[in-house]
Amino acid sequence: MRVVVLSDTHAPRRWRSCPPAVAAQLRGAGLILHAGDVCTAAVLDELAAYAPVQAVLGNNDGPDVAAWGAPPELELDLDGLAVAMLHDSGQAAGRLARMHRRFPRAELVIFGHSHIPLDQSAGGLRIFNPGSPTDRRRQPAGTIGLLEIHGGRLAGVSIIAVS
Repeated sequence: MRVVVLSDTHAPRRWRSCPPAVAAQLRGAGLILHAGDVCTAAVLDELAAYAPVQAVLGNNDGPDVAAWGAPPELELDLDGLAVAMLHDSGQAAGRLARMHRRFPRAELVIFGHSHIPLDQSAGGLRIFNPGSPTDRRRQPAGTIGLLEIHGGRLAGVSIIAVS
């Protein structure tokens, strides 16, 4: 299963339509995960033209994103892999332990909010922030995440520059 992971698209201020480099990665995805700060449900509709979408609410998301079906947090089984997703995982210090306590069954926790890409593992838990494709802040490029999941295992994890 090929999963594209996005966060912090901040439409319409930062995302007027899907950037071509993001669209190129979305083609062929089996699933798209959005870790919040979509800001308008129209982005989720646009993404759904490529593949099924699951999203969580971010601190900048309005009622239309909630009405679209985005909860504050989500736990999923992706081809046998236990995945949790939320927008804000809190401060960096103690994050892995905190996410393990919050989602004890998860093998992978996806989050956003900081706009800073991160892929970190310890104690049987991997945490992953794809960064932002449209609002890179202090990062060298806008980014998204790509996951390859096969038989309940992460076969590949990438952070892809898209700007």
